[in-house]
Amino acid sequence: MSDALQLRFQHRYPGFELDVDLSLPGKGITAIFGPSGCGKTTLLQCIAGLERAQLGQLTVADQRWQDDNQFLPTHRRPLGYVFQESSLFEHLNVAGNLDYAAKRADAGKAALSRSAIIELLGLDTLLRRRTFELSGGERQRVAIARALLVNPSLLLMDEPLASLDNPRRAEILPYLETLHDELACPILYVSHAADEVARLADHLVVMDAGRVHSSGPLTELLSRADDPLRLGDQSGVVVETRLAERSDDWGLMRLENGALSLWVGDNGKALDDRIRVRILARDVSLSLSEATDSSILNRLPARIIQLADSGNASVTVQLDIGHQTLLARLTRRSVAELSLQPGQTVWAQIKSTALLR
Repeated sequence: MSDALQLRFQHRYPGFELDVDLSLPGKGITAIFGPSGCGKTTLLQCIAGLERAQLGQLTVADQRWQDDNQFLPTHRRPLGYVFQESSLFEHLNVAGNLDYAAKRADAGKAALSRSAIIELLGLDTLLRRRTFELSGGERQRVAIARALLVNPSLLLMDEPLASLDNPRRAEILPYLETLHDELACPILYVSHAADEVARLADHLVVMDAGRVHSSGPLTELLSRADDPLRLGDQSGVVVETRLAERSDDWGLMRLENGALSLWVGDNGKALDDRIRVRILARDVSLSLSEATDSSILNRLPARIIQLADSGNASVTVQLDIGHQTLLARLTRRSVAELSLQPGQTVWAQIKSTALLR
C-alpha cells in the first residue's frame, strides 16, 4: 500500500501538547490506539480541520489540504466523520438523513452508490423510521452511511462503538468488517479497545501523551515482545491464516500460515478462505519436549527469539514458528526452571485461539 496520507501537526493548549509526524497507508483501516487523554481525538480533529494546529501539514491522496500557506476549512475537505455519538437529525427520518449527506457529496463518481451503501449497512428496512426509534447500533450504522454518502477521500471514525453495549457492538462489527473490504478510501479508526483494533485494523498507530509511540503494520507491532500497546494480560499476536483442511467428524478446521498450523472449531467458512485469528500470550505455554499425552491439540516446535520482562513476576517470550511470530507469557519461575534462552528450541502449546474475521 502506498503512503497516501502525510501529516505533521504540532498543537498546544494548556496542559497538553500534540506533536505527530506520520506517513500512513492509502487503503485499509489504520487504528489510532492509546489511553484516554493521549491525543487521539485531537489528532482526528486537526485532520478534519475542526482544530487548527499551530503547525500543520496534511496531504491526502496527493492533494494538499493544509500547509504553512493554506488551510482548507472542514466543509471543503472531502472527508466523512463518524463520532462517538451518531448526531443524527432528529426531525428527519433515516432516508432524510441520508439525502442530506448526499447533497454534500464531493463532485465526481462516487465509490459506492446510495443503494450500495444502504445494502452494505443493512438499512433498507429502516429508511422510513424516525431516528429516535432506532437502537444505538442502528443509529451508528446510519451515521456511517451518512459519512460515506459524501463520497469521502478519507473516512474518520472516532470510537464509533464506545457508547454501545456489548450486544450492539457485536451487531455492528460485521458491518465495519464489510466496510473494510468494500471501501477504497483509507479509514482512520480511533479506539482504546484492543479487541476492535485486532479485529479491524491493518495498520496501527500507538499514541502516548500527544506523541506517536509506535507505528507500523498491525501484525508486526502486536508480535513485539516489549508490548508497545501496553495490553498486559491482553497482549498477543494477530495472524492471517488460510483454511487448509476440515474434519467433519470432529467439527474442526485446520488453519495455516506457513509452518503455523492450528486446529480450531469449524465456523463454516469455505476451504482456502482467509481467516484472521488472535492468539493471546497468556494462552501459550512452553515445554522442552512435545507433550503427546496432553489434551491441547495445537503443539508446534518453535525457536525462542527474545525474552522480555513483563512486570508482575512475568516474562514475555517471543517465538518463531517458520517465520511466524508467537508470544508466550510465563512466570519468571517457569523461565528459570526451564532455563529458557534465545535460540533455544521448545514446543509451543496453544490452548486457545480467537477467530476474528
